[in-house]
Amino acid sequence: MTQHAVHGTLTEEIARAVRNVSGVAFLKPGLATRVRSALARPQQETAAERTAGVRLAGPGGTGPWRVEVHLVARRRARTVDVARAARRTVLDHLAVRCPEEAVRAHVTVTVTGLV
Repeated sequence: MTQHAVHGTLTEEIARAVRNVSGVAFLKPGLATRVRSALARPQQETAAERTAGVRLAGPGGTGPWRVEVHLVARRRARTVDVARAARRTVLDHLAVRCPEEAVRAHVTVTVTGLV
């Protein structure tokens, strides 16, 4: 499996894990998803749609994993608790998949809205 394929798979896994965090309504959709939704909606969700809201870089010898998550939270949940739980979920997932790099991982979670 190539580095690009591993990176894509890990991004999808992280996105799936964060979507399952209590209080997360959805991951922030990217611009391409918004434009596409204005047109006819495809039957199958694309990889870009599944990972919208998650940016992953590293380690590849350039430093630690850097993960940025942008999500929309549910109003009934405390935003800070949702953000902390999402961050912990990402760190836990990295610890299982790549334990040696996870220790130095930098994870940022931004709550961009409430529904």
